[in-house]
Formats: sequence, C-alpha cells, structure tokens
Amino acid sequence: MTSQRATAIGFTAVLMWSLLALFTIGSAPVPPFLLNALTFGIGGTLGLIWTLRNGIGRLRGIPWRVYAFGIIGLFGYHALYFTAFRIAPAAETGLMAYLWPLFIVLFASFLPGERLRPLALTGALIAFAGAALIVMGRDAGGNATATGLFLGFLCAVTWAGYSTLSRRLGDIPTESVTIYCLGTAILSALVHPLVEETVWPATPLGWLSIVALGIGPVGAAFFTWDIGMKKGDIQLLGVASYAAPLLSTLALVVAGISPASWTILAAAILITAGAALAARASAGASAGG
Repeated sequence: MTSQRATAIGFTAVLMWSLLALFTIGSAPVPPFLLNALTFGIGGTLGLIWTLRNGIGRLRGIPWRVYAFGIIGLFGYHALYFTAFRIAPAAETGLMAYLWPLFIVLFASFLPGERLRPLALTGALIAFAGAALIVMGRDAGGNATATGLFLGFLCAVTWAGYSTLSRRLGDIPTESVTIYCLGTAILSALVHPLVEETVWPATPLGWLSIVALGIGPVGAAFFTWDIGMKKGDIQLLGVASYAAPLLSTLALVVAGISPASWTILAAAILITAGAALAARASAGASAGG
C-alpha cells in the first residue's frame, strides 16, 4: 500500500469523526460511559466479523503489551475527555483537547525516518487558529477550571501519543484494533455503574444514532485511522485532522442544530490554508526522497 493511499484511508476517519457530535446529540440522554460501552461494542463486533473473514489467525502472536497499549489509548482518551467536560464544560477545555493534531505533527518528528517539516508545523498552527475560532465561538455553558484545562491537555497528549506510537507498531495488523474496541467497551461497561445512572435512548432516533456511532465514528474510524498512522503521512494527517471540528460544525448547521455564521467561513479558510501548507510540505518531502 502506498503512503498516499494510506493517508487517504486515514483521512476517512476524520470525515467520520465529523459526524460524532451530530450522532452524540441524537443519542441523548444516554450517559457517556454507557454510550461508550454500546458504541465500542458495536464497532468491536463489526471489527470481529471483518477479522474472521480475513482470518482470526492474524490476531495470534500479538504481544499482550500491544493490546494493553491500544485499550489504554482508546479508553484513556475517552475517559479523560468525558471527565474534563463534566468538570469544566467550557470552550477553553475543548480547545485544549483539540491540541492533539498539533501534537501529532510535533511528536511525529521523533519517529525514525521522520523530521519536523516547518511548513507542516506552520500549517498546523494556522489550522489550530481556525479550530480555535469554532471552539471558542460555541456556547459551551460553563467556565473552565484549572483541573478541566489540565484534563483537556492530557486528553490531547493521550490521543497524539496513541496515534504517533501506532507508527511504531507498523508490523501489527490493523485487525488488532478489534481487541482495542472490545476491551474499551468492557472497561466502559465496568466503569458505567460506578459513575453514572443507566439511561436508555427514549426514541428510535436515539437507537439509530447509537448504531450509526458504532458503525462509523466509534467503529470503522479507528480502523482506518490505524492504517493512516502506520502507513500514511502522519504529519499531513495531523494537520488535516483540523477539518473535523469544521465539518462537525457544518453537519450541525445542515441538521438545523447550529446557526451558520461568518466565523465558520473564516475557520474554513484558515483550516484549508493550513492543510494546503501541510500538503505542500508532504509533496516536497516526497520529491526529496
């Protein structure tokens, strides 16, 4: 598989994550960890079906440390994210959490055969400014606290670390993500009764939203992201990930949940410019060998 194709496959995860907010709103009033258990359970089950078709033997011989890494990455990120927004459901917290694409660009420079490309870093900073316009423009209904901001920061570091270190597991088949998802579902199911009340979807739309989450943003997205991180252009994917908050906001606008604004247009220009710079840096790196 070429790097360009793997990068394109990885970007489909960003497209699916852009529907995360829309489907999450539709799944209300299901609490976070129960939602996590249900959606990762669906995603993991679909992954298991795919793995069985490819041969379950592909999961044999994978060290337990790899499975622990994947489960901690997926569960840890979501646990930190949910906790951060319970403590401080503010735009500033969301902005801290959205540092992860920028951290991916920075962390990737420490990988073997990689270096920090100035254009990619510049693109990441410009795209982050676009994401900041969107996140800070939302009425998140709360005030940030030091703890919430710190958890949001840890959130970004956790996902960037998980994504970047996945590159070091290039020989591990993507089918391993099946175990990551199922393990995350089990952990979420265990944590759920300890921290929240059980509330099921009240309408068919709620159940459909949960199924949609499990199929896409909390299912297939992690498999395609794994391919992108292991075989694609990791810095380009990092910058391109800033399209997620923009596309997510556009999806809410189309659904009639959020109003359109000039802020969205300005953010679109910044994020597109940032991604264009990263793409130019990627093309230059490829041309240089």
